[in-house]
Amino acid sequence: MIVGEQFLLLPGPTPVPERVVRAMTKPVINHRGPEFKQILGEVNEGVKQIYRTRHNVLIYPASGTGALEAAVVNFISPGDRVLAISIGVFGDRFTSIAAEFGALVEKIDFPWGQAADPEIIKEKLGADVNHEIKAVLITHNETSTGVCNDIKSIRQAAGDHPALFLIDAVSSLAAADLYMDKWNLDVVVSGSQKAFMIPPGLSFMAFNDKALQVYTQSRNHKYYWDVGKGLNFLEKGQTPFTPPVSLYYGLQEALHIMQEEGLENIITRHMNYRHMVREAVKEMGLKLLAADENASPALTSVIAPPELGANRIRQAMKEEFNIVMAGGQQRLDDVIFRIGHLGYVRELDLLSVLAALEIILVKLGFELKTGTGVKKAQEILLQTHKNA
Repeated sequence: MIVGEQFLLLPGPTPVPERVVRAMTKPVINHRGPEFKQILGEVNEGVKQIYRTRHNVLIYPASGTGALEAAVVNFISPGDRVLAISIGVFGDRFTSIAAEFGALVEKIDFPWGQAADPEIIKEKLGADVNHEIKAVLITHNETSTGVCNDIKSIRQAAGDHPALFLIDAVSSLAAADLYMDKWNLDVVVSGSQKAFMIPPGLSFMAFNDKALQVYTQSRNHKYYWDVGKGLNFLEKGQTPFTPPVSLYYGLQEALHIMQEEGLENIITRHMNYRHMVREAVKEMGLKLLAADENASPALTSVIAPPELGANRIRQAMKEEFNIVMAGGQQRLDDVIFRIGHLGYVRELDLLSVLAALEIILVKLGFELKTGTGVKKAQEILLQTHKNA
């Protein structure tokens, strides 16, 4: 049986457009020369547009976790009181990084599958009358659960509390609405292997002048992540340390693609994917982990029928159709499977995956009339095209 190329339906890494692949094959150039200076300047401005910010952006040769650590070591000092908001694995990770570097972290856990409640955060910050809390850490889009936090409402609920807001937008930037400046977010990090449609290896950190002022007083250890070094070299059109030049080629081309589509259209496309996949899965008789009002536009977390198990479904999808879906993490292992619809994913890709999922469910003994979910997806897709 011919199964063709792998269908990568993950919340990251995501499929890479052929245009980006071709761009990355160009010969490597001197990263201290004028050609790279031009590329660095272009992509830095392009990333700023995606952040919707006029403030500083640095690009690190690292995964998103590297940028999370960069945020901590530059803007949080040992002994600082930090409020961490967690709704899943990556909220826990941000918390752990801050604690590892000496922050006194108070964590508010919300049930996995639910979003953070702005009122609880408002109450906690309101009680901090002496402004001892120096930073708030929060994940925008929690890929372990498929839930998107309402960052705008949370930031508004905080009022005029002076704590820095550090946002993990690794999987949400360019998939969900995020206005760094308009929403008064101080530090926002993201990664290349998500909506930016290039391979893993680059991360982005944007930070405003308020955060930069805090950096000047920072007492944490830093070298590779030091934003002072980064800004000094950026003025010269360079990076402090050797950059992965080929990934910069890829980022340059990916930004061209994103500019051609338009950021608003990209975000609308992800929202349409979310609606189509969720409604199709519901039609199949499956349950979803996240509620409609806070569901992620980057991926959909599906609760597997207990008698089948999520991992058995994923294994069958991989073996029979070469479709790769993500599994549940930690306490959600074998409970959910996650269908990514992030980045360079087409409508036809999702229709194919939904059709294959129906076939696998029936073969594994789940009671389902084939075509029901696909029909629902087609109806939604047709309406989307009519409204376009």
